[in-house]
Amino acid sequence: MENILLVVNSDKAKENIVQMLKSNASYKISVSRNCCEASRALVDNIFDLVIINTPLPDEFGSELALNITESTSCGVLLIVKNDLVDEISQIVENAGVFVIGKPISKAMFFQTLKLVSAFHNRISNLKNENDVLKNKIQEIKLVDRAKCVLIEYLNMSENEAHKYIEKQAMNNRLTKVDVANDILKTYDSKVN
Repeated sequence: MENILLVVNSDKAKENIVQMLKSNASYKISVSRNCCEASRALVDNIFDLVIINTPLPDEFGSELALNITESTSCGVLLIVKNDLVDEISQIVENAGVFVIGKPISKAMFFQTLKLVSAFHNRISNLKNENDVLKNKIQEIKLVDRAKCVLIEYLNMSENEAHKYIEKQAMNNRLTKVDVANDILKTYDSKVN
């Protein structure tokens, strides 16, 4: 994790957290003072981690944490008063938000950062895998549409249409998707 958004209202807390982060590794740290600034920063930038030091001036911070987990794949660490850890954890932990109590020990902070980093990497890998599968499904749908067009307009069987698309792809050194697109373009006026 390299790109971090720190959402903190207090200058002292900001200095402490930034100092801890910089003592361990070189991070690119952006700072927002409230939820509105943080939301704008999240629209304009991609972050690996968002650290929210509660409370914030415009809301506590747990709603922001939940919104971040719904709209991004970045890790979220919520820092709350020690006596609120259990209560806030019950609200946000199912969404994948990590909660740590303050005052923060350096060892606990970095142990939690490692957990958040591992969780973020896992989510990112799953998201990438999901994107690949979605693309594959779209390609299959496109090829199937082209098969249907061949069946309808050239009276081919499904097997013949499948072999035709494969043969055209091999002979012309194209992908099945390219061949399917060409078929759909050829018969597009008839289809529409």
